[in-house]
Amino acid sequence: MLAAVEPVLVPLGLRLSPWSVAPFVATLVSLAVFPVAAPRLWHAHFPKIVLAIALTFVLPFLALFGGEAAHELGHILLADYVSFLVIIIGLYAISGGMLVRGEIRGGPRTNTALLALGTLMASVAGTTGASMILIRPILNANAHRTRRAHIVVFFIFLVANIGGCLTPLGDPPLFLGFLAGVPFFWTLHLAPQLAVLATILLAVFYAIDRSLSRREGAAAAPARAPGARLRLDGKRNLALLAIVVGAVALSGFWHPGKASVLGIGLPVEGLVRDAIILGCALVSLLWTPRSLRADNAFGWEPVREVAIVFAGVFVTILPVLAILKTGPQGPFAPLFRVLDAPWQYFWATGVLSSFLDNAPSYLAMLGTQIETFHGDLAPRLGAAALSASHPRFLSAVSAAAVFMGGVTYIGNAPNFMVKTIAEQAGVEMPTFLGYIVRWSLPILGPVFVLLTILFFR
Repeated sequence: MLAAVEPVLVPLGLRLSPWSVAPFVATLVSLAVFPVAAPRLWHAHFPKIVLAIALTFVLPFLALFGGEAAHELGHILLADYVSFLVIIIGLYAISGGMLVRGEIRGGPRTNTALLALGTLMASVAGTTGASMILIRPILNANAHRTRRAHIVVFFIFLVANIGGCLTPLGDPPLFLGFLAGVPFFWTLHLAPQLAVLATILLAVFYAIDRSLSRREGAAAAPARAPGARLRLDGKRNLALLAIVVGAVALSGFWHPGKASVLGIGLPVEGLVRDAIILGCALVSLLWTPRSLRADNAFGWEPVREVAIVFAGVFVTILPVLAILKTGPQGPFAPLFRVLDAPWQYFWATGVLSSFLDNAPSYLAMLGTQIETFHGDLAPRLGAAALSASHPRFLSAVSAAAVFMGGVTYIGNAPNFMVKTIAEQAGVEMPTFLGYIVRWSLPILGPVFVLLTILFFR
């Protein structure tokens, strides 16, 4: 599965066999097949299944590459996975301490308005923050509905992905681009694409929800019960959420150097950011009355499931990312040789973002563009020059990474959490494959084609 060891000056991606991506493919296949073919086995033993698949890569990798392999695994776990999990835990804990009270009735207009609100919130509070704040209120508002899966699916499309495109705080790929040199407010270039996409999807959702609501006889349900006053309990958590957003923003501007953690060099600003986020999560847990969290059906199972599944994804994705970094010189050379137009970058980034997690896919394509357009000057000029010299190309990569993260449950971090929370609330969500075949491809596919024609030809 792995190629023989070469001198360390040769990039790791050139020393790995293309077969080293097999465990990652197996991880995706297990997510698609086991919950359908063997649901009891999967729910009872999915940590063991994920671990077994991961070990088929880790053990040969360590045997052939020794200390270098240990360093690479340590780096992706400490620098990427831990930071990913910290922000998930922080936003989950803080948002779990806020609860919208009042008898909201989830009719088509109300649901469409909530999805629109979440879409706007996502660029400020992040897709994870907006998702964790709003998913329970919208589920509670529709508790009387017989069919609710479509509401959660469009929630994933709009709130957990598409809405996060306007600021680096909105979605992890854009934050990584900001760290690489893309100006903070440059992402506002994506506002026209967001307007087109959100308008179409909200209209489609309203039509579907209205049709289903009529079949259920709930179309005439009032937006809320007469006299029911809407209020937000746990408002103090808003201050903690603001601190988290500020800590994430600060880590993009402040670069004091690196610190060694278990022999891995990690940016100090990232360690400080993660410490602040965990501190805010702890304060929220101590600060919020237990009764409020109980009313919010707060529990750690969604985080546990995400932590286990994405641990396997992060480990097995290592060879995929290493090979992608080699660009036109590596085993995936045919992919990179055809990339010479914005629309090609849009679709290549989108396909990768749908199945490889959108943040690393964005970085791989961003690096390819910088190398292609700036060559030997790439290390000095970075993404800042790219945003000025080839904005349509950067827009294509940025839009695809954010928008197409909603094509699968693993395209973006909040997707899986939203699915798990919905299932705990009694919503029968589509399977991994069912989500793609029945929802994302038929609905998102044509809209993405339209975006290609309008913006990326």
